[in-house]
Amino acid sequence: MDEFDPHVYGPVFAPLLNVERRRALGAGAPNNAAWSALEQLEIKPAFAHATRSVADRDMAACCLSGVWLLHDYLDESHTISQGIKTSSGSFWHAIMHRREGDFSNAKYWFRHVGRHPVFAPLAERAAELAAARGNAAAVQSLSSAGEWDPFAFVDLCQAARRGGGDAMLRDLCLDVQQAEWELLFDHCYRAAIGG
Repeated sequence: MDEFDPHVYGPVFAPLLNVERRRALGAGAPNNAAWSALEQLEIKPAFAHATRSVADRDMAACCLSGVWLLHDYLDESHTISQGIKTSSGSFWHAIMHRREGDFSNAKYWFRHVGRHPVFAPLAERAAELAAARGNAAAVQSLSSAGEWDPFAFVDLCQAARRGGGDAMLRDLCLDVQQAEWELLFDHCYRAAIGG
């Protein structure tokens, strides 16, 4: 995936995605300014711009869960993701629990994810981000032979949140978490429209 462009995802999603996507490792503070738009967010109008009808409603619901999570509404994201019985639904569910600080529950949901199509590009992007920050050792612990290890990333985020002092580790986790969100949202969106 090239640079994330919010406008690719249509007129309903674009303003909700055209925000700072580098979210806190923790729960963050809900974006009250987005509440009205989020409250009105539904699959049919959000995907109305697509040339085809929604091909996969579960993947469309994953997009909604991801947008709520982006704006730090963890409970609302959780309500949606826990109702999606797919690998991608479990992925959003796991991210939400990691952000809320329930690390063991995040790992539980990552076990339900299995091998996700986003893992390979995420491993590649994480390596690029780590190299740019001069912290290749951290990402080597997150992937083996190009395979992303979501459990190791949960551990790294937990260490970054509890360690407090290692700004380089914290910044790398924030960068990787943003890449994870963007790659997963893009994957879900494309699958939702049958692309």
